[in-house]
Amino acid sequence: MIYLIFILGMLLDYVTKIWAIGTLKGQPDITVIEGFFDFSYLENRGAAFGIFQGRVYLLAFVTIIIMAVLFVMYQKTKKKTKLLTISTALIMTGAIGNLIDRLRYGFVVDFISWHWKNTYYFPTFNVADICITVGTGLLILYIIKEVE
Repeated sequence: MIYLIFILGMLLDYVTKIWAIGTLKGQPDITVIEGFFDFSYLENRGAAFGIFQGRVYLLAFVTIIIMAVLFVMYQKTKKKTKLLTISTALIMTGAIGNLIDRLRYGFVVDFISWHWKNTYYFPTFNVADICITVGTGLLILYIIKEVE
């Protein structure tokens, strides 16, 4: 199951980012739901919410360290539930997807834009970010509840 999640997640992340580069870069946004959801090309040269702008190698190094720690912790965990396995696979998939962007382009390709009219804009994100967020949420659930 971990390999299936990883392969599908990486494939979906890669295909959507290639689509974003080919379709959205240098073009007007594509509105999906007026006043709420757009596809909008963004080159994120930082980390979450744009912090650490321009620190590609630092961010790549930190990502590799976090992935190594997560992998070791997963391997040392005696009770490997489906929830833990899925959450670890999702986090690793997203981290690797964004790491590949950083090393390949010098930035992460983001393109999903949620907003409330022109009042509030959530930071633009991508499929890898979704994997990391969902995986982290599931990991927190595993830690708090130890749900299988």
